[in-house]
Amino acid sequence: MKHDLLHIQGKPYVLVPLHEYRELVTGTSVPAEDPLPSDVLDALTARQESPLRILRRHRGLTQQQLAEAAGLSRPYLTEMEKGRKPGSLRALRAVAKSLDVDLSYLAG
Repeated sequence: MKHDLLHIQGKPYVLVPLHEYRELVTGTSVPAEDPLPSDVLDALTARQESPLRILRRHRGLTQQQLAEAAGLSRPYLTEMEKGRKPGSLRALRAVAKSLDVDLSYLAG
């Protein structure tokens, strides 16, 4: 396995694929029973978008569909997705259940 060595401001850094980074950070590889594909887990690890948005899109749901499934208003879900509101534990649990994912993906 080859990794690229970068120098930034005179310091060496190793460039590794995101899935390898994820394994280093968590200490484990993706379990076979994990319901999420590697590209979704990579997107969650990169944290460039809201985990809620990543998972909602992966499941092919609109905000309205997810809000209804979780028993929330669409505006509240939108605020959670945009990071303007953290979401209550009850709301996060309902969303996680509706997305069929572990709560840790949303609350982590």
